[in-house]
Amino acid sequence: MSSIDDTDRELIALLRADGRATVAALAAKLKVARGTVQNRMARLQRDGIIVGYTVRLKPQVEAHRIRALMSIAVEGNSSEGVIKSLRGHPNVSAIYTTNGRWDIVAELQAESLEAFDRVLGAIRLFKGIANTETSILLSTHKL
Repeated sequence: MSSIDDTDRELIALLRADGRATVAALAAKLKVARGTVQNRMARLQRDGIIVGYTVRLKPQVEAHRIRALMSIAVEGNSSEGVIKSLRGHPNVSAIYTTNGRWDIVAELQAESLEAFDRVLGAIRLFKGIANTETSILLSTHKL
């Protein structure tokens, strides 16, 4: 994997802000040739630095979806197994490893409180989980 420079970082920041920006628009903002942008994007994708593009929705679009952060303490060296189990669960939208009191933070989603209760119950049974604490996300202030 190649290293990235300041131009790559700026390109990535522009793509994070607008993944649908045209190569011409990106080149103009970066003050480089279109071919430079195309070559850099191809290299970043080939090297696995850019692994995909996605759509971000306003929280109001999914107003009936329950979202929460689950902080997880794992038993011993069970982090890998817990992460593998979380990756396979359809209601887990993101997984973060952390330091401090909690080893892992998982972002969860469900369609209703009843469904959310079932998700919590299922995840708490995963082998290697010692303790959890969950906070429901009430509102979003920045995207």
